[in-house]
This record gives sequence, C-alpha cells and structure tokens, in this order.
Amino acid sequence: MSEVCFRTVQSDEDVALLDEALRCLSADLGDDHIAGHDALTTALRGACPSAHGIVALKGAALCGAVLFSPVFSTVRGAPGLYVSDLWVSDEARGMGLGPRLLASAARRAGQLWGANWLTLAVYHTSPRSRRFYERLGFKADTGASVMKLGAEGLGQLMRDAG
Repeated sequence: MSEVCFRTVQSDEDVALLDEALRCLSADLGDDHIAGHDALTTALRGACPSAHGIVALKGAALCGAVLFSPVFSTVRGAPGLYVSDLWVSDEARGMGLGPRLLASAARRAGQLWGANWLTLAVYHTSPRSRRFYERLGFKADTGASVMKLGAEGLGQLMRDAG
C-alpha cells in the first residue's frame, strides 16, 4: 500500500471525513446511523472531548477511520481507551491498515490521558471482525456482559433517583 497519512480529526473537513467513514461502517453492519456531523463535532471538541478520531487517507481518498474514548478501570488501576468504531474501506482491507489505525489511536490516547490498555466490542454477527481482533491478541471477556441504558432510560433514572 502506498503511503497512508493518519490525521487526528480536528478540522471541519476531518469531521466530514470521519462522518463519511462511520456512515460506511454503519451501512456495512446494517446499523442505523444517527450521529452526524454536528454530533461528532460536539463530541470531538471542547475542554473535555467525549471522543477522539483519526482518519486514514491515501492521497485524497479516505481509506479508514477509528473513533475512540477514554475509559478507566479500577481492576486495571489505569486509564485505557474504548474503540467504538473502526472502519477500513474494502479497497484497503488486507493491507494492515486496521492494526495501524488501532496503534495510532492507542498512541494518541497514551499521549492525551496515559492509556495503557484497549477495549472494544464485536458484534456476534461479524465473525470476520472477531477473527481479525483475535489475530491481534484480543481475548473475549466471558465474565462480563455489555449492558446499555438509552437516553429515555437514563432520563428516567435521573428523574427517579433525584
């Protein structure tokens, strides 16, 4: 693969590229895509960003992206990063771009908040993705279940618990 440029998402142009990549990922997975340019801009900017992004470009062509956030584990006693989204274009698959994006995110998280471990979730309907992560040394956490509380439930919790 000729030279690929990894760029931390900061400009509006980069946010648009990240949004494009995440829309492609959502389409690949059959997911709804609700977060658009405005939501990403809000998450990526400000005094305490809730997310960080890196885009990979080959020339002007978007070929990959990663979106990640800080997380802290009392079990590990250290900060880490949660990779919520990793996308590589069909044209760039098999060329080592996925591991390079993950490494770029880990380096950036290490610089920003001292992250020294990484976590992510893999859909059960995506065995190819699971095999990719296993080849990199990821292990399934069989002792935990991912549980989510949506906006409506979170609002109800805050109202009920004062």
